[in-house]
Amino acid sequence: MIKYEPKFWFKHIFTFHKSDTIVVMWKELIYMGLFTLGLAYLEINFIEDEADLKTLGKLKDVFALIGFVLSLLLVFRTNSAYDRWWEGRKKWGELINNSRNLAIKIDTMTADSSYHSFFSRMIPNYAYAMKEHLRLGVKIEELDLTEAEIEEINKKDHKTSYIAQKMYWKLNEMKKNKELSEEEFLSIDVNLKTFSDITGACERIKNTPMPYSYSSFLKKFIFVFVSTIPLSFVASFGYYSALIAVFIFYVLVSMEILAEEIEDPFGIDENDLPTDELCQKIKENVNEILEY
Repeated sequence: MIKYEPKFWFKHIFTFHKSDTIVVMWKELIYMGLFTLGLAYLEINFIEDEADLKTLGKLKDVFALIGFVLSLLLVFRTNSAYDRWWEGRKKWGELINNSRNLAIKIDTMTADSSYHSFFSRMIPNYAYAMKEHLRLGVKIEELDLTEAEIEEINKKDHKTSYIAQKMYWKLNEMKKNKELSEEEFLSIDVNLKTFSDITGACERIKNTPMPYSYSSFLKKFIFVFVSTIPLSFVASFGYYSALIAVFIFYVLVSMEILAEEIEDPFGIDENDLPTDELCQKIKENVNEILEY
């Protein structure tokens, strides 16, 4: 995730980052410029009737209406994508809070260092496993596991559930050993249960993208709208109508690209959530609480 100072907005105008849409789509901008320039050339050189040119110029009102409809579609698109990004951030915030609360309860309810050691490993392990589970797959080397635990987890498809299961086994062992009362067990269960709930919510965000038909229609709509704009602007701006079309194409497609990037906020794109940093924060906080 890119960190920046929002107050220095003038500086960002002249700064180009690799995630900027103009860097991502510069080839498409050139193609669109050549296409609309060719369209303008055909209109200027092969439509000799001035009345026909004026008629095409009147299409501006039609394009203004279509542009309004398109702007509403893009607003819905970007809002829905940002809602997914923000919900993902809230779920990771819940994971941080519940990890701390779980560690605090373990620390205050038992003085056995072996239990402290176990949960100081497993609570951060869950965060790291969840992070990679939402990407391309859990990296076992990131987890603090014993050889026996590594052998067990490699046999599991849903590795975050295995880690949660191990913590529940340990809690049951603590209850059997009279380290926890029934009330204390239920109190800890409230926090531990949310781990699976958070993972499920993040899986829903990741595995339910914008419907293909909607995304495909929006892309086609933008292309047809922008590529035909010179028809209405050539009479007034000549070949400069191609520059107008390229600028409008850049603005509209940039919004679509940004929406596509943030609707899956758990990856490694520049604008995705800083889940690596959040996992490190969980590990540091839990180890400090349990003094491990």
